[in-house]
Amino acid sequence: MSVADTRAVQALLDWYRAMGVDEAVGEEPVDCFAAAAPKPAARPAPEVKMAARPPRIAPGAATPASTRGIGAKVSTLTELEALVAGFEGCSLRRTAKSLCFARGSAEARIMLIGEAPGRDEDLQGKPFVGRAGQLLDRMLAAIGLSEQHVYITNTVYWRPPGNRTPTPEEIEACAPFLARQIELLSPSVLVLLGGAAAKTILGVSEGIMRLRGKWLTYACAGRDLPTLATLHPAYLLRNSAAKRYAWRDLLMLKAALDSEIRGQ
Repeated sequence: MSVADTRAVQALLDWYRAMGVDEAVGEEPVDCFAAAAPKPAARPAPEVKMAARPPRIAPGAATPASTRGIGAKVSTLTELEALVAGFEGCSLRRTAKSLCFARGSAEARIMLIGEAPGRDEDLQGKPFVGRAGQLLDRMLAAIGLSEQHVYITNTVYWRPPGNRTPTPEEIEACAPFLARQIELLSPSVLVLLGGAAAKTILGVSEGIMRLRGKWLTYACAGRDLPTLATLHPAYLLRNSAAKRYAWRDLLMLKAALDSEIRGQ
């Protein structure tokens, strides 16, 4: 095999890995484009009458109604994580390697929510541990916060194949667990990382540039939780000029935390 062929094969393998392919099935290659042999005509099956059954809800087709209250009986984040680990109503778990439930402190006053795990997160089983997560850690450190002060999760708990955007059905399947996760942590401040998370949590249609830079609220267990939307660290990696907006948001967060400390 020539050097050019080797590079072409390596590029193809890299692309497969980026798309979420992690194993080969079968020992012999299969030509999917080859003409299939004609199948003999099947005889019509005899008609069999069966008693009516209720429709089966396929995994991944969960709706808010079908999962509403599913985590209401759990009383700790550990119990909730175990419940999510056994949940089969989100199709993402069938293609992901790991459950990425959360990282950080279960006693944190600050909860950060992003969109979805990526490749690094899927491998380690924790949210925000790749390049975007490392930038997020540096951003938090700039205002005196570390992993011991925050609790980080996403709107979905499994990596979408190829890092694609989660579908509305996938987000809805995880939504009751996320709502209960917020209730159990009961943070002082909620920080939404990126437009997708902000739209999901707040139920709004505005873009992130309209939502960021001001305090919003999220209704949680009978109280209005102060909520701050800001730019996603992955966006900041691609657009360095936007970091000044994220810095202003971080200063707003720091001022709110300092004010809460002084008021105690």
